[in-house]
Amino acid sequence: QVQLVESGGGSVQVGGSLRLSCAASRYTYSNVCMGWFRQAPGKEREGVATINRDGVTRYADSVKGRFTISKDNAKNTLYLQMNSLKPEDTAMYYCAADAVRASTCILARYAFSYWGQGTQVTVSS
Repeated sequence: QVQLVESGGGSVQVGGSLRLSCAASRYTYSNVCMGWFRQAPGKEREGVATINRDGVTRYADSVKGRFTISKDNAKNTLYLQMNSLKPEDTAMYYCAADAVRASTCILARYAFSYWGQGTQVTVSS
């Protein structure tokens, strides 16, 4: 069974930065689409960013220019660097793996089969 474990969440002030990590067991990131999603209280889970097997990235408009998704295949770890954080970035953040796609990633919840347990990010003003 695939296990994805996020870490790095916390509380930060507006304008601050955080780096989230997602470690996988019994799974390899290198050949599939990986993604970060977030869910705020009372809202739907939304896509934040994806990265394909070749390292090509895609971002939601709301985070473009502020967030960076990356991966370290040797460490089997996915990252999300978040800069210039805003209160509206407050949410539970989840990493996810797509069991099917490797090249053309879809920034949507339905496309991802495996999920971590989430890590909380809180941005205060």
